[in-house]
Amino acid sequence: MVFCGRKSLENAVCDGVQHYHGERKHQELGNGLIEPSDDPASVAGRIECRERIGGLLKYYHRRAA
Repeated sequence: MVFCGRKSLENAVCDGVQHYHGERKHQELGNGLIEPSDDPASVAGRIECRERIGGLLKYYHRRAA
């Protein structure tokens, strides 16, 4: 990655930390999240892909019905 100044580096680090703590599954936690959201898990919504840092980090979640 090429960063164009301090602000772009800070944004990339912030996005990486948010992804690591709130979106990435961790095997040592039983494939859970470090900071799970308060939203109830839905089994009826459409699965969507979200991207961070220009598509470098991706995760999938189920959209609320």
